[in-house]
Amino acid sequence: MRVLIVEDAADVAEAVAASLERAGFACDIAPDLSRAAGFVEVQTFDVLVLDINLPDGDGRDFLRDLRRRGDRTPVLMLTARFEVTARVDALDEGADDYLVKPFDLRELEARVRVLTRRNHGMADSQIVLGRLTVDMAGQTVRCDGALVPMTRREMALLNLLMAHRGQIMSKERLFEGLFSFDSADVGLNTVELYVARLRKKLAGADVAIETHRGLGYRLDVADG
Repeated sequence: MRVLIVEDAADVAEAVAASLERAGFACDIAPDLSRAAGFVEVQTFDVLVLDINLPDGDGRDFLRDLRRRGDRTPVLMLTARFEVTARVDALDEGADDYLVKPFDLRELEARVRVLTRRNHGMADSQIVLGRLTVDMAGQTVRCDGALVPMTRREMALLNLLMAHRGQIMSKERLFEGLFSFDSADVGLNTVELYVARLRKKLAGADVAIETHRGLGYRLDVADG
């Protein structure tokens, strides 16, 4: 899953990105609305974390423009303002959630996870696939009750495939969900490596990651 953080306070943006990246999200940071606009023009994001007060404008105006263009990407607004009016305005403009600064990074991470689940039709925190039980809140995987050790990239890949279960995901789309623009030293073939690792860990769990040559990968519950 990929998140765009639009925040001009570098320490806040970097702390948010570090927290989300530990949870398996790929994060890009835009310090102002101009650069945020450039990001959304070339990349699809699963969630936007958007500050209201930015050097070149109001985040609510940016949100309003997104919604007018039909962009329904979930948006979590950040504000240092405690007035109810500011929060109501953000929700009325199309925000899906908001946090008032200062906030706990654990709460922000939890809210981002909820937004990504809702956006992909996975409202429940626990997903059962074959013999697997995936705890979306705790980011853990169990097979017949036994814990399956997962790295954050493997967990991120599983989240992506589950969010599009039954659909073929191209290698490019998976790469975009796993790595940010800063990952310039990572090649597209890295996706194949993580798919192979994930397959090995899910062996015997009645879950299949199918390869569709020239198209991509599809996750589904294996027959029988």
